[in-house]
Amino acid sequence: MLFQTQGFLLLFLPVFLACYYAAARHTGLRVAVLVTGSLVFYGFWDARFVPLLLGQMLGTWLCAALFFRTRLRAILWIGIAANLAVLAAFKYVDFLVGTVEAISGLDLPRAGWLLPIGISFFTFEMVSYLADLLRGHEVRYRLSRFSLFILFFPRLIAGPIVRHNEIVWQFELDPVRPGLAERFGKGFVLLTIGLAKKVLIADPLATLADPVFAQASGAAPSLIDAWAGTLAFTLQLYFDFSAYSDMAIGLALMMGLALPVNFDAPYRAASLRDFWRRWHMTLSRYIRDYLYIPLGGSRHGMGTFVTATMVSMTICGLWHGAGWTFVLWGALHGAGLVANRAWQGAGARLPVVLAWPVTMLFVMAGWVLFRAPDFGTAASLYAGLAGAGGPGAPIVEATSQTVLWTLLAGAIVALAGPTSQVYVERFLIPWSVVALGWALAFVYCVLAIGGQNPVSFIYFQF
Repeated sequence: MLFQTQGFLLLFLPVFLACYYAAARHTGLRVAVLVTGSLVFYGFWDARFVPLLLGQMLGTWLCAALFFRTRLRAILWIGIAANLAVLAAFKYVDFLVGTVEAISGLDLPRAGWLLPIGISFFTFEMVSYLADLLRGHEVRYRLSRFSLFILFFPRLIAGPIVRHNEIVWQFELDPVRPGLAERFGKGFVLLTIGLAKKVLIADPLATLADPVFAQASGAAPSLIDAWAGTLAFTLQLYFDFSAYSDMAIGLALMMGLALPVNFDAPYRAASLRDFWRRWHMTLSRYIRDYLYIPLGGSRHGMGTFVTATMVSMTICGLWHGAGWTFVLWGALHGAGLVANRAWQGAGARLPVVLAWPVTMLFVMAGWVLFRAPDFGTAASLYAGLAGAGGPGAPIVEATSQTVLWTLLAGAIVALAGPTSQVYVERFLIPWSVVALGWALAFVYCVLAIGGQNPVSFIYFQF
């Protein structure tokens, strides 16, 4: 089920919230409503994967329960390995087979398994719980609370990646405690902002980015088309993913629950290090805490730092997709972070007017690899960016003027406007006219949805 559909917004969500608040005063019943609603939400996409999700969740909880009974750390390692094995089986088997085929020239059978939606996200959360137990952070949860930690539908499919100690304790809070109206209002505005980002900005920008990358699969696009398409995808990806995060955070807040912020104006970063502090923040800290620091981080000299950074970012790239373009994208960012640290370590500094464009050019060059289906397409697009396709702009000229204005508006919002969270915390005024304005904006977005086929969020494929 997609957030940006009339079925979700006008049927599922109102019915769910009615049931949730009807059970608000009874913790056990409220948790049951949340678990049931989350299973319905996930199963609506493809009910065949519900047993897999429940099996992984139950297996992880049982590993923890056995550990508390036996104190055998090997059980936790087995649980971590099993979760990663499930992820690898669905996501990476065919990728590895294809790599072997390319090297050996053999024709090997493929599994052809459909990737369960959200598996990368909920697997990481299960692994983080078992890893925390290994570290000595021993918190034991009832099955119902652990189930809800994994299944909670607003962030089940594409994050934010939440840790157990951030959310489980909140399940005991009374949703109708003081501040209900403020929480619900802020949550509704975040939901509407995310909906507008997705429907009014991200999806229209795809109509410019997609033809450019499609042309690059055969020949280098023109200079203007290449730059316009790359910029369009750069903004599309940001507004698409931050839209999902806004909607997830908003939905949770409407239930009285707080999820961590996932984006903080990343395209304003003036260094690559700062970019990763602002982009997909919950993944960045996950990589930092569960890969980078255990590998030595920056505590043991430059050699350890380089190794930890390159391994962590390469794995980050592979997590995003089973393809060598993703691996290279992650390694590219790892190398960029190493260069960033070396530059700063040498005491060198660039003024912001130079540091920001250098950072953005690097990020945009990386997004070409991220979006391109293969190296050939990426190489053609890089050639187009360098002018090899000539100076014309046939794709841009054929693009709707509305989309071009959306491109400009998106750039202004990403670079100069307040983030969604800053807006609701600092600038949202509790006036009736403001409430009416946001209600009308919500209605407009819902009506806009009715005139088009819903487009999945980009991060659903990861």
